[in-house]
Amino acid sequence: MTKEAGAPTLPLLASSPIRQTLQHLVQNHTLWTAPIIILLFALFVRWSVALNPYSGYNTPPMYGDYEAQRHWMEITLHLPFSKWYTYDLQWWGLDYPPLTAYHSWLCGLIGSKINPAWFALDESRGLESAESKLFMRSTVVVSELLIYIPAVFAFCQTLYGNAYFKKYTATVLILLQPALILIDHGHFQFNHLMLGFTLWAINCFFTTHFVAGALFFCAALGFKQMALYYAPAVFAFLLGRCFTEKAGCLLFIQLGLAVLLSLGLLFLPWLGSLQDITQVVHRVFPVARGLYEDKVANVWCAINVVVKLRQILSLESTVRLSLLTTLLAIIPTAVHLGMHPSRKRFLYALVNTSLSFYLFSFQVHEKSILLPLLPATLLVIEEPTATALFVNTAMFSMFPLLKREDLVLPYFITVIMWNWLLNGFKWTQKNAIESFTTVV
Repeated sequence: MTKEAGAPTLPLLASSPIRQTLQHLVQNHTLWTAPIIILLFALFVRWSVALNPYSGYNTPPMYGDYEAQRHWMEITLHLPFSKWYTYDLQWWGLDYPPLTAYHSWLCGLIGSKINPAWFALDESRGLESAESKLFMRSTVVVSELLIYIPAVFAFCQTLYGNAYFKKYTATVLILLQPALILIDHGHFQFNHLMLGFTLWAINCFFTTHFVAGALFFCAALGFKQMALYYAPAVFAFLLGRCFTEKAGCLLFIQLGLAVLLSLGLLFLPWLGSLQDITQVVHRVFPVARGLYEDKVANVWCAINVVVKLRQILSLESTVRLSLLTTLLAIIPTAVHLGMHPSRKRFLYALVNTSLSFYLFSFQVHEKSILLPLLPATLLVIEEPTATALFVNTAMFSMFPLLKREDLVLPYFITVIMWNWLLNGFKWTQKNAIESFTTVV
C-alpha cells in the first residue's frame, strides 16, 4: 500500500489507532464507511456519558445547571418575551442571549407535546423523572447532531479534502475531545451550539463566504455571550480581508449590515422598551458576580493565593484591571492577523484571543476553557503535541468541577480514550523529546 500524500510525519500521530483502522478500510475498499463509523461511535460515547449524573442531580433545593436549562424551557414556553429576563430571578433566572431563549422555547414546546407536566410553570421545578431526563438528554444529542457534528465534518473536508488520514483523524479527535462531551452530555449544557455556530463561521470564512460566516458568528454570540472570546480574531480577520479583497469596500458594507440586521432580529422582541433591553443586557453581563467563579485555572485565581485582589480592589477596579490586561494580551495577535489575514493565522489567533480572555477577563468559569479548546483542537494535525498538552491540561483544570458532580469515571475513560486514539500510547524517549521541542 502506498503512503498517503501529505500524511503527517510527526511521531506523535504515526502510531495512532485511527491510522491503522483507516489502512484496514482502504485495503478492504470500504473507506466510504469511515464517516458512518465515526458518527456512530461519537454518538455512542455521548449517550454513554449521558447515563451518568448531571449538575445538581438529586441535590435540592436549587439543584444545578440541569434544572436551569429545564427551567428556561419552562418560562419561555409559558411567559411573554417581556418576562423572560425578569421572572423570579432567584430561581435560575435566564442569563444568556436571546438565541438560547429561543432554543429553550423550541425544546420546551416539543417536550410539552409529549408530556405537559415536564414544563408546567412553577410546578415542575426540580423535576427529575426518568422520562423527562431522557428527553432532556435527547435535546443535547439532537442539537449537537444538527449543528456541531456536521460543522466538524465540513471543517475537516474543507481543510484536508482527499487526504483521508488527516481528514478522518482530525474528525475523530475533534468529535471525541473529552471536555465538550463531559460538560454538555455529563454536566449538562448546550455549549456545542455556540461552538458549532462558530465552527460554521470558520468554514464559511475558509471558503470565502464572509457574509454567511458573519451571520453564523452572530448566531454564536446570540446563543452565548462567551463567543466574544473569539470576536477580536474574527473582527481582525474580516477587516484584513476587506483590505485584501478586490471589492473590499462593498464587503465591509455587507458585513456591517449583516451584523446589525442579525443582532437586531435576535433582540427584536425587546427593542420596543428601553427598560426591557436594559434588563436583557444586565442579565447577559452580570458584573456583580465577581472576578471569577470557583477555582478556575486563570491568572486571577492563581494570584489570589498570594494577593487577595477581590478584597483589596473594588468591583469597578477589578473590571478595569481585567479589561486592560485582556486588551494587552489580545492586541498583538489581532494586529498581526489584520495585517496578514490567512486561514492558518486565523486559527492560531482564535486560540490566542480566546485563551487571553480565559486567563485575564472578568467573570470566568471553569467551563470557559471550552472556548480556547475548540480552535486548539482544530489544529490537532498541524500541532498534535501542543494540542495534546493543551487538552490534557484543560481536563486537569476541570477535574474538581467534574468530581463534584460524580463524573470521575467518564472523566478518566474519555481522557484515556482520547490520548490512546492520538498515538496508541506508543511513546519513546526519542519522540517524547521531539514532541517536547515541537511545543517549545
